[in-house]
Amino acid sequence: MVLGWVLSAALAAAQPAAAPPLLLKSDRVFDGVGTPRAGWQVLVQGDRIAAVGPNLPAPAGARVIELPGTTLIPGMIEGHGHLFLHPYNEAKWDAQVLNEQLALRTARAVVHARKTLEAGFTTLRDLGTEGAGYADVGLRQAIDQGIVPGPHLVVATKAIVARGAYGPKGFEPGVEVPLGAEEASGIDEVVRVVRSQIAAGADVIKLYGDYRWRAGEDSRPTFSLAELQSAVAAAHDAGRPVAIHTSTPEGMRRAIAAGADTIEHGYGGTAEIFAQMRARGVTLCPTLAAADAVARYGGWNGADPALASVSLSRKAFALALKAGAPICAGGDVGVYAHGDNARELELMVAGGMTPLATMVAVTSGNAKAFGLADRGAIRPGLRADLVAVQGDPTADITATRRVRQVIKDGRIYSPGR
Repeated sequence: MVLGWVLSAALAAAQPAAAPPLLLKSDRVFDGVGTPRAGWQVLVQGDRIAAVGPNLPAPAGARVIELPGTTLIPGMIEGHGHLFLHPYNEAKWDAQVLNEQLALRTARAVVHARKTLEAGFTTLRDLGTEGAGYADVGLRQAIDQGIVPGPHLVVATKAIVARGAYGPKGFEPGVEVPLGAEEASGIDEVVRVVRSQIAAGADVIKLYGDYRWRAGEDSRPTFSLAELQSAVAAAHDAGRPVAIHTSTPEGMRRAIAAGADTIEHGYGGTAEIFAQMRARGVTLCPTLAAADAVARYGGWNGADPALASVSLSRKAFALALKAGAPICAGGDVGVYAHGDNARELELMVAGGMTPLATMVAVTSGNAKAFGLADRGAIRPGLRADLVAVQGDPTADITATRRVRQVIKDGRIYSPGR
């Protein structure tokens, strides 16, 4: 009995002391839903938001943090990222998949995760490791265990492509070449791959609904409607949402009919298609920043007239807005620099979305689209994922670049550290 008491006492002494409550005082609070409330404060206890409102009393032992000139917002949610990629003007996609060692790519991803968190994005939906296998599952675990800093990760692992439709390509037929995603063909194989990825740790299933069969060709639908429907059914049975990469009208129609939760890119969407998305509750992830970045790598200086690819993405975004389709905030970060996530928000505003609507999209909107009911807003009981930005991002979206303080699960992180 004495030995048991001694061991219990020693274990208790070894546990870290509970963090004191935090009382955050900024000029205003944007709750992720409506207009900011001037003079409101937020009380954090443990890893949860305990209270929100004006003139909150500070509990005994609370740490009071004054954040003058700032707006306190929910931790932003990156809707489409690839932590295992880095900008294509540093190394082309093929070179990253074929020539960079997994350890190198993982080391980069650790840095990318930290930069994402410091930019005020406390959750990231990572839609494919692009040849790095299940390394995103390990990175998610390392972040969750406090080994490295980073956002909460929602991971898709390998992503799924139709056999023969993805890359890298251009090699002798029959030569085994590492691919950027996992191939599947036919209903049985598609379902098997979906289930194997879920078993390996996938939080979300990503499929490529269309792609280029050969270099220089236009994208065409790859999976049949029956294959997509079977994949979606298998994922949904396991409680996993489905994201489908598609930019062709027919690919988008099949994705909608199959029951996809989100459509990624959607550059070829029409008014009719976006109306269908609204009716079915399918969310568009417009990735405007990816189209913008790739065009700039090719020499475009950002001036009008824009390149055809940029104009196409802008047109689709405008049509989706007009149709009232649900829109999430996700830029395909990894095509461009991690930590520059606000680039997508700025382009959404430039494309006609108000700063307030854009801030709703990157917080509560993304949380709803991805089934993350415990975050995305500031209200009691939710995760204490909070960001203080200088200025008011609901009036000036560039305020999202001026991050003063990041809090994730009630723990304080300082940008630049």
